[in-house]
Amino acid sequence: MIILDNKKFSNILIPNSNIYLWIIVVLVAILYKYNLYIAGAGTLILLYLIYYKVREANLSQERWKEVVENLSIDIDLASQNLLLELPFPLIILKDNQNIIWYNSSFREICGVEKNILNKRISEVFQDLDISQLGTKDKKNISYQYRDKTYKVYFNDIKNTGEDNIRIMYWLDISDHEMLRKKYIHEKPVIAYIEIDNYDEVLKSSDESYMPIINAVIDRKISSWAKDINAFVIKYETDKYMLMFEYKYLASLEERRFNILDSIRETQSGNKIPITLSIGVGISRKKLTLPEIQNLSRSALDIALARGGDQAVLRKDEKIFYFGGKTQAVEKRTKVKARVKAHGLRELIENSEKVYIMGHEIPDIDCIGAALGIYRCAKFLNKEAYILFGKSNPSIDIIYSELLELGYKDAFITPENARKNATANTLLVVVDAHKRNMVQEASLIDKVDKIIVIDHHIRAAEFIEKSVLTYLEPYASSTCELVSEIIEYIDDEIKLKDFEATALLAGIYMDTKNFSIKTGVRTFEAASFLKRNGADTVKCKQLLKDDREVLIAKSEAVKNAEISENKIAIATVTNKTDKINLIVAQTADELLNIQGVEASFVIAQTEESSIISGRSYGSINVQLILEKLGGGGHMTIAGAQLPGTDLELGKKLLKKSISQYFKEGEQK
Repeated sequence: MIILDNKKFSNILIPNSNIYLWIIVVLVAILYKYNLYIAGAGTLILLYLIYYKVREANLSQERWKEVVENLSIDIDLASQNLLLELPFPLIILKDNQNIIWYNSSFREICGVEKNILNKRISEVFQDLDISQLGTKDKKNISYQYRDKTYKVYFNDIKNTGEDNIRIMYWLDISDHEMLRKKYIHEKPVIAYIEIDNYDEVLKSSDESYMPIINAVIDRKISSWAKDINAFVIKYETDKYMLMFEYKYLASLEERRFNILDSIRETQSGNKIPITLSIGVGISRKKLTLPEIQNLSRSALDIALARGGDQAVLRKDEKIFYFGGKTQAVEKRTKVKARVKAHGLRELIENSEKVYIMGHEIPDIDCIGAALGIYRCAKFLNKEAYILFGKSNPSIDIIYSELLELGYKDAFITPENARKNATANTLLVVVDAHKRNMVQEASLIDKVDKIIVIDHHIRAAEFIEKSVLTYLEPYASSTCELVSEIIEYIDDEIKLKDFEATALLAGIYMDTKNFSIKTGVRTFEAASFLKRNGADTVKCKQLLKDDREVLIAKSEAVKNAEISENKIAIATVTNKTDKINLIVAQTADELLNIQGVEASFVIAQTEESSIISGRSYGSINVQLILEKLGGGGHMTIAGAQLPGTDLELGKKLLKKSISQYFKEGEQK
């Protein structure tokens, strides 16, 4: 059975002039056989028909071409009209730089009177950076021009010529940007305020003035809160919580939390200045109110750990400090020391062994504190070791004495400590709290239990993993804190004479023979150590200088320059392994010059420049050196500047000093 294709069959029925011409050709050829005249006439007719056929075919092709061309023109006109009348601005660039065309909407951006054709886009919009467009992660950019914000998109056209064409579309997102800013400005911010020395202020004041002092504090905080349209609640006698909108935070930063100065200047029968600690936490992430609350509480904890009288602003992982230019308030109560001592004892008893680690280049305060913790661990029958890499000039004498007295087995190298440490090893970090300052940072990750005991002002790079932290900036030294701990560990604990002497020597060194940063509890700790066999003459011998150090100090003091009329800056050029000791002691010596309130000494080591700062308390050297990556506390601080020579280091130091005084003038 044959099935015909309907389409092919229908094509056969469609008339075709070529077939007719071929039929006429055949008929004319037959006529030539019968009648030449009729055949000739048929030939003429055939030629005319062929001519007519060819002419009509050509005319039809021309007409079709005209129709197509007219259609193309119509489409081009429609496209041009579309581009011209687009509701958003559009611009075409040649070679990604020169403006060769723009629509009417874009003309409104630049202004009708402004001619930008054939100009470079960088000339018209000088702060527009289009170099990032087209990269893998940058498909558009936001651009602020005059009073509007645009989202700029692009489209590159592949051209057969040599020129590159880029079309840029500008979408007006001003309304969206306004809503976004409004959302950010209205985000809630929580601030916690705590009076650092509330109990001390009331105890030192007459009873009749107590209500007045409370009223003045409440009034000043309420007035400050009103300025930023904040809701304030007093949830304890010395604690407040504020909630305000984010838009007011910039003014607080600009005024550097001036409530700190206002409260400190309060004179309403109080005999000692009143100081506040403020903690504010914010985040770019979308946080719940409890999460914002926790962030602000952690900022307050940092402010308190740094000695109070300051505001700490925590922006995610970044921390900013305001204030902190007065001495930390000494807490007369020893309740905290007793609590920490009991916690330390429990952790030691539940550990397999104890490692005690100080900072990278240990001094007498570090070694003395380590010996105190070592004696506590041995008293509790635990295997204990002090991490010790190599000696340095500041501890050569005390280290030699320890070896002679049989303490060799009490020390362990950082390599062996790292190798033998287990998860159940207790790591006690003394005289340091920054991860990058300890002798063996890898131990922090290897053990599960860490205790931090330090007297320096808390820095941002804190060992967050610690299970117990005893950080008290008011204390004169770490040896003072450890001495208090030993008192409460157990009444039966007995320090060896040299251990008590080493602890007392640490206090001697950091207080400059009880002249700087010395409080009631400093003398109480010294009294406890004296009762346990500390030798004051031996302390002086441990702190003696050799001839080389004395000569280097004298030369540096002689060539010192005075900055800001009250700051001495000296440079030590000696190349010796005792450079750290020389720098620290030279800074101490410069304070003996009349009129000098603070001193800084800078020297060059193989790896970096080192700076040591000292003060009597009127100038906070810790804040100055903190800007250079250093730390310490108000009267004693230090910094290292890796890859920096003496000249650059000195320049950076002077810049930091200038910023310190400039910030003070803005308060």
